[in-house]
Amino acid sequence: MNLGKIIDHTILKPDCTVDDIKQVCTEASNNEFAAVCVPPFYVKEASHFLKDSPIKIATVIGFPMGYSTIPAKVEEIKRAINDGVDELDVVINICAVKSNNWNYVKNDIDSVTRISHMRGKTIKIIFEMNLLNQEQVKKLCEICNEFGVDYVKTSTGFQGGGATVKRVSLLREYLSSNIKIKASGGIKKRKDALALVEAGADRLGCSASLKLIEKEINS
Repeated sequence: MNLGKIIDHTILKPDCTVDDIKQVCTEASNNEFAAVCVPPFYVKEASHFLKDSPIKIATVIGFPMGYSTIPAKVEEIKRAINDGVDELDVVINICAVKSNNWNYVKNDIDSVTRISHMRGKTIKIIFEMNLLNQEQVKKLCEICNEFGVDYVKTSTGFQGGGATVKRVSLLREYLSSNIKIKASGGIKKRKDALALVEAGADRLGCSASLKLIEKEINS
């Protein structure tokens, strides 16, 4: 399959430069990736580099810890949208989950989903699955089903662990069929990427994107 069509070509290193962003945008354009995922600081630059391109611009919110306050996340989203973002990858408040404060978790997910959808943007809720047990994952999926998020994403890739077939399959079991899955974190080999897609992933978040599509480039 053409993996490039479902890849979010990602650069979220804390020391990335505007030249790095330009390179990622060029690679995404040349290989027809689904999106680039860049730090909020560089959304405006990515929007400039990909002007008139079908490549979507994604950024991260409350990243990577997720414990930003709800108003802070909402303001981050507003600023990113004003800067030209198309898709928002928002980390859940894991502290609230671990404290069984499910009312807060629901308010968090509802608030960020509502502002994103009000502005016509796509929202991906990041779970950080390696920090959660199965019951917590199930409850989070139920909340995402209730508020109609667009995607659930396995992890940030910054807290250890990452995308696995087991985790993607678990999400697919609990999520409504209209909610898509983004597998992210540690996807380095094409065979692993294909296995994640087979398990139910609709999008792949990768920094090793060129390696994953190497066979496609050379075919």
